[in-house]
Amino acid sequence: MRASTHESRAGLTGAEAAGAEAPGVEAPGARALFERFGTYILPGRVSDPLRGLSEATEAESIGLGCVWISERYATKEPAVLSGAISQLTQRARIAGTMYATVRNPVVTASVCNLMQALSGDRFRLLLARGVATHLATVGSPPITFARLKDFIALMHRLWAGETVSYEGILGRFPAMQLTDRHIGARPPIILTAIGPKTLQFAGEHCDGVLLHPFISTEGVQKSARLVREAAARAGRDPSSVRVYHNVIAAPDLAPEEEEAVVGGRAITYFQVPGYGEMITEINGWDPSPLALMRAHPQLAALGGKLADQSFTRMQLVDVSRTLPRWWYEEGAAIGTPEKCAAKLCEFLDAGADEIVLHGSAPRQMGALMAALRKRLAPPNA
Repeated sequence: MRASTHESRAGLTGAEAAGAEAPGVEAPGARALFERFGTYILPGRVSDPLRGLSEATEAESIGLGCVWISERYATKEPAVLSGAISQLTQRARIAGTMYATVRNPVVTASVCNLMQALSGDRFRLLLARGVATHLATVGSPPITFARLKDFIALMHRLWAGETVSYEGILGRFPAMQLTDRHIGARPPIILTAIGPKTLQFAGEHCDGVLLHPFISTEGVQKSARLVREAAARAGRDPSSVRVYHNVIAAPDLAPEEEEAVVGGRAITYFQVPGYGEMITEINGWDPSPLALMRAHPQLAALGGKLADQSFTRMQLVDVSRTLPRWWYEEGAAIGTPEKCAAKLCEFLDAGADEIVLHGSAPRQMGALMAALRKRLAPPNA
């Protein structure tokens, strides 16, 4: 990557941030930005889902190439949001998160196939393993590797037009089929992953893997190596499995907003038993601060419930101060737009194929986009 610096330009309009020099002229670095950067819309808990539609169109207008949607019932239902966004955008890819055990497989296959028809083959299916205790509250069994393997095979067969008779760990389905299907590219299947077993599973069975927030550059290197080595052992082309990294970005935010965007969100991940330990292990960090964080009276009073389901990011700021500041510095992109751009490019250099920006809204990223385009532009452009 070519490093460069420039003055911060907060408050850029969408057209300025997208780098349009003149009609039909693409600014240096704009294509690489579109191909290698996307953003989550509607981060955290949501009361106004309509905001996500404007975030999606703004993301495309400032030059980001993918809109990512997580699954949270009911105001972040990815099938509905993906359909709406497909009609409001022209080029941006759309990644919708779905749990493999919550919908009937033919329903999920149908949603994805219809999304390809509506979007012009721009859809990606993102699978998440989730937290077993939370999934149990909606009657879902744990999302094991055996369930994922069978589910992925079912998706491929249904998208190929087969009539599928299946009886196994996912249930009994005598004759599933997509009767009137869209004939086009099958959606890539991406799996969220932290631990080595899930990373290796993704390398063996998926088209891509989405790394967890707060994975450091060292963690990205280790994760990418695990994915690609597993792909090679399975007889697959290692480069065919794309590595996406989910990075909390807080460019030029006020201190109190930065603490909520970065620290408050971090607690929703590190608090979960097992998740915090896996993040620290892949990063090579001492996990002992996790105990102090989880002993905070605010979390201790939850009795094992997820902080993400009980508090907003702002309400978790005090808890976030129990973790080392350098964890946030190493695992997120914080500070000036130039500093954030440099950190994001470090993740690319460490092995990520694409970055998913998270935490800040697209309207807050204009100056960051300008800084990224400068870094991504070819030499002498």
